[in-house]
Amino acid sequence: MNEPITPRLSVRGLSTSFMTDRGRVTSVSDVSFDIPSGGTLALVGESGSGKSVTSLGLMGLHAKGSQAIVGGEAWFVKRNGERVNLLALAEADKRRLRGNELAMIFQEPMTSLNPVLTVGEQIAESVRLHLGMDRRDALQHAKKMLDLVEIPAAERRLHEYPHQLSGGMRQRVMIALAMACNPTLLIADEPTTALDVTIQAQILALIQRLQKETGMSVLFITHNLGVVAQYADRVAVMYAGRIVETAAVGPLFAAPQHPYTRGLLACLPGMAVRGSVAKSRPRLTAISGQVCSPFEPPPGCAFAPRCALHIAACDTAMPPLAALADGRQARCIRVNEKIEMTA
Repeated sequence: MNEPITPRLSVRGLSTSFMTDRGRVTSVSDVSFDIPSGGTLALVGESGSGKSVTSLGLMGLHAKGSQAIVGGEAWFVKRNGERVNLLALAEADKRRLRGNELAMIFQEPMTSLNPVLTVGEQIAESVRLHLGMDRRDALQHAKKMLDLVEIPAAERRLHEYPHQLSGGMRQRVMIALAMACNPTLLIADEPTTALDVTIQAQILALIQRLQKETGMSVLFITHNLGVVAQYADRVAVMYAGRIVETAAVGPLFAAPQHPYTRGLLACLPGMAVRGSVAKSRPRLTAISGQVCSPFEPPPGCAFAPRCALHIAACDTAMPPLAALADGRQARCIRVNEKIEMTA
């Protein structure tokens, strides 16, 4: 009998709260997921659902002024096989992992790259810190990384500043910086949001190629479900700071179990339905209402005020993330009922 494979990252009960003028507010609650070695998990949901807060909590990068409190466990398997809880590490240990075994591609490279350092120096700095190279060897390694991410004239680009590059080039520099020390886990936080469709496809193909070549695991944060369908292995859907459904990509798109997931998929242009009048134009479905305020969360299910399947029992308590067949999970008390969503 085969032994179960230890995930590269196993997150259990992750929660994050911040101090505000109105008191402490919880933005992420009870988030749990696994990412296997070499696998890709997509974390999806509307803006403000807690995706980026989750990733910053794992990396330990919340602003000190926010007085963030991060709870739960995040067990990470290092290259040498050692298993550590990222949320319990001392700051010095976190710094040794960040940029080395843990890497992150941020949403907007222009605000993430240092404007007063050349791109070569920025990549070389990480290499010198984590791999112990001298400046000359580090710059040579930086050039190799620019070649790896298919930046033309890499020798010249080494000595250019971020503002001298296009948006697509800056994003490739961010990927080169993240990949410089051959990480075992890459967190990509909406890495293609500000790019046009052609460049977006190139960047995603590049990340996928690098993943296959290095065997790294990827946590891909996005709101683009088309990207998820093409590049992810599993999906975790977030709403109002909680995961409401997890499943493999194929089953989730074929038969979503949570009303919010169904609503998200119905918003896709490809899912538009025609009206009752013959030859009528397809109409997109919209999710009514707005995401609840973290300062005034509803007493029960956070999605209940917007849900077409809402019943009185939804308002009594937050439903658990129930286990379903084939390793799926859904946070809905009506998940086992055979109900069709209405437009």
